[in-house]
Amino acid sequence: MARHRRGTEEPRTTPVGGGLAELRPDRERPQAWTLLVGGAPHSHVDLADPAHLDFAYQRRLGHVIDLAAPPGRPLRVVHLGGGALTLARYTAHTRPRSTQQVVELDTALTELVRAELPWDRAWRIKVRGGDAREGLAKVPDGWADLLIADVFAAARTPAHLTSAEFLADVRRALDPQGLYAANLTDGGALAFLRGQVATAQAAFAETALAADPAVLRGKRFGNAILLAADRPLPIAELTRRVATDPHPGRVEHGRALADFTAGAPVVTDTTATASPPPPAHVFD
Repeated sequence: MARHRRGTEEPRTTPVGGGLAELRPDRERPQAWTLLVGGAPHSHVDLADPAHLDFAYQRRLGHVIDLAAPPGRPLRVVHLGGGALTLARYTAHTRPRSTQQVVELDTALTELVRAELPWDRAWRIKVRGGDAREGLAKVPDGWADLLIADVFAAARTPAHLTSAEFLADVRRALDPQGLYAANLTDGGALAFLRGQVATAQAAFAETALAADPAVLRGKRFGNAILLAADRPLPIAELTRRVATDPHPGRVEHGRALADFTAGAPVVTDTTATASPPPPAHVFD
């Protein structure tokens, strides 16, 4: 595949560790591509504009990156799950001189992205192959200003990345003023999401949840961004930004979020399960 593409090109497919990867051109943005893996939308990248975040959940994580520190200040960021490095590119573009570590299990996917959706080599982005939890264990204590977990296998968050033991290691790797953000998916009764919130509330002093209102009501399967820290969260500004997105969302925190958990138990390594599979045809 040529690196300088136009939106008139046809989709391209390549086998990777997670199944068949498809690069689908964005007809409205000449140098933008959507990456799908196993038929599920995985990432969207605009090579001409790294600040453009197309997916709603990525925009919400972009707000977290924006609010993690004063504008322009470099961050030390750990990304568990790399995909097409959309959020790492966004961080490097909006916060020059940031230092980022990416852990991505699917090395074939990383090589595809490296070849076909190349990023600026001047950016301080180091991509390591391997399991997310094993990679997290190698991060020095207190190193990260921001840790983002966005890991899916067959469109599900692996069970070993959902437990209190996992969050204990997240907390160890974070600076005391650092932020943790996780992209999660659920629908219906939201038992998985409630358990994740309860587990984060047991691990951190402050938590918040940002999602489409229909997802929070269990009316639609979709993404929710869980945010946690041991310092006050930027709730007011996050709420404003999420509410004014092209696809508006809602932020729950405090008493409302405690009520949302409805007594859900803390998840441990022995009780953890993967996130529920998406309904059939949800990505059609």
